[in-house]
Amino acid sequence: MSVHKGAPALLSVGALCAALLLSGCASTTPPTPTTSAAATPAGDAGSEAVPHRPAAGPPGRAANSLSSAPAPAPRLPGVGPATQALVPDDTTQALVVTGATADDNLSTATLYARDPVGRWTPTAGPWPTRNALRGWTSDHHAGDLRTPIGVFRIGDAGGRLPDPGTRLPYDQDEEFAISGTGFAGEPLEGSFDHVVAIDYNRVPGRTPLDKERPLGSEKGGGVWIHVDHGGPTQACVALEREALRELIRALDPARDPVVVMGPTPELTR
Repeated sequence: MSVHKGAPALLSVGALCAALLLSGCASTTPPTPTTSAAATPAGDAGSEAVPHRPAAGPPGRAANSLSSAPAPAPRLPGVGPATQALVPDDTTQALVVTGATADDNLSTATLYARDPVGRWTPTAGPWPTRNALRGWTSDHHAGDLRTPIGVFRIGDAGGRLPDPGTRLPYDQDEEFAISGTGFAGEPLEGSFDHVVAIDYNRVPGRTPLDKERPLGSEKGGGVWIHVDHGGPTQACVALEREALRELIRALDPARDPVVVMGPTPELTR
């Protein structure tokens, strides 16, 4: 029996979903695809009796004009204020996966880290990625062949092969084995040699194989980051094997990592 431990908190964004476990990113019967401030100094104690008066600005300029407003907090590159607001305050590591449009099944992923002053800088990637056959959705249902849009924690890993050196809890299990063919007729074998579970409709802190679906089975589940098999997925995000191994080694649970994923028009809001 596999042992799986450690668990970051669950983060759900909007109404999202993914495909069923193990079959969630693999199908042997392809459907017809669609197109793809700085505070004012208090002064010395000896100056208490002198009332403070703000320094005069240029004539006609209000004291609280934009020129005196504090700078906005840094955002992840390519991410708008609404999406950034969904990133937890304690998160300092984020994988951003973006597609050009809502119907694209090709995307790009870059790993970012936040420094002590709040700036986000790339630390790995960009990597080419694939997502679901029909693109993206903010209201995913099982079988819709779209990848959920949103911000989700990523804190549990596993696979058929041994741990490649991650700091995440890792469940090695033969149940990650898969066979059959994908939407382009490509073999699916090896797709789950390594996976990272995306905390969409799952209980964090458990093996990616866990089948509990807090939102209900109709909302899907088993949404993973896994090995690219050469074609679009049912709901997951797929990276080339070595890129995925690099990502798994880089993810640090102490940094509360998340994945921010969706088409550019949605993420830039």
